[in-house]
Amino acid sequence: MKSILNLVFISTIFLTILSCEKKNPNLDPSGKDELKSLEVGHALDSTVMAYDDIIYVPIYSDIYITNQNPNSLLTATLSIRNTSYSDSLFVSKIDYFDTHGSLVRSFIDNPISLPPMGTVNYVVEKEDTSGGSGANFIVVISGKNESIKPLIQAIMIGENGNNQGFAFSTDGYSIKN
Repeated sequence: MKSILNLVFISTIFLTILSCEKKNPNLDPSGKDELKSLEVGHALDSTVMAYDDIIYVPIYSDIYITNQNPNSLLTATLSIRNTSYSDSLFVSKIDYFDTHGSLVRSFIDNPISLPPMGTVNYVVEKEDTSGGSGANFIVVISGKNESIKPLIQAIMIGENGNNQGFAFSTDGYSIKN
C-alpha cells in the first residue's frame, strides 16, 4: 500500500512539473513555427505587386475593469486572413510595438506567402506585458492582384477573476499615404 501511495505521489509531482513547462502558442501541432513554414525564402519583387499596404492593428495587453482591480491582463491574437479565392497574399513585416512606440520585436525575418483563403495567427500571451496597454502591430502586405482584400484583426480575451470571461476585437486599418 505504501509503495502505491509513493508511486501516486511521484506521478503527481512529475505531471505537475510537465504541466508547468512553457509552451510556445505559435507552434503548429508538430512543433514547427507557423510563420517560418510560410516563408518564401527570398525578397519580394515589388515590380510585380499590384497591391501593397501598411496596416496598423491596435492590441490591448491589459485593460482596466474596476477600481479594485487596476488592470486585467489579456491574451491577444493577431489574425491575418487572405480573403482571395485565387491569389496569394504576401506579408513582409509583422512588427510589435509597445505603448511608447518602441519596437518590441519583429515576428518574421523573411516575407511569408499566405495562400488563397489562408489565415495566419500570432498569439501574444497574457503573461507577456512587454507591449503595455497601448501596444500595436504594423503589418506590411502586398499582392499581385490589386483587388485583393485581406482582413487583419486582433482578438483579445481575458477574465476578471469571477469566472467571467470576455473577448473583443479590433480591426486593422491602412496607414499608407
